[in-house]
Amino acid sequence: MKVKICGLTRPEEASYLNKNNADFAGFVLFFPKSKRHVTCAQARAIFDQLAPSIRKVAVTVSPSAAELREIEETGFDFVQIHGDFPPERLSETKLPVLRAFNAGNIAEYALWRDLPQVTGFLFDAAEPGSGKTFDWSSLSAIDRNEKLFILAGGLTPENVVSAIEAVHPDMVDVSSGVEYDDGRPGKDPERVAAFLRAARSAE
Repeated sequence: MKVKICGLTRPEEASYLNKNNADFAGFVLFFPKSKRHVTCAQARAIFDQLAPSIRKVAVTVSPSAAELREIEETGFDFVQIHGDFPPERLSETKLPVLRAFNAGNIAEYALWRDLPQVTGFLFDAAEPGSGKTFDWSSLSAIDRNEKLFILAGGLTPENVVSAIEAVHPDMVDVSSGVEYDDGRPGKDPERVAAFLRAARSAE
């Protein structure tokens, strides 16, 4: 089971992923309304500390062509795209794409399913980053292919095993579920470790 820890904001968080052998690290870019928003320069300072095996994902919402260029120049491995972004705009980036869907646009999946530049699909709650789950059974009708099938949305160390057993994704993605319970900003190293242990135990 591959694991992505998303919404990194501090250089020390890289060590939490390194220690627990995370597979992917996500950085929220060009979306200042998110409390996890970072600049490309801030992201670079964090992922310069990451183990080389951890793939770096730029998480975006309806990115512009200029933003996609900056993401490439920063050294990201993938771009994850939420929001409005027609398939014909894929030519604007050379990076492999993770296309995100939620309850509002999951019907568009068929338009993206077989596009060669799309490496995987992420299925999220109606409000990405809200910490809320959604009805996992709604994914049972998705016609899967060989591309990554990623489950996100309200996952925690406490529910990730149930989520994996219900959906059988290739990867799980967590952000708020590994943050401090008392409201302090940033990732909780103990919850990061617990999430990775739980997710891997479900394999």
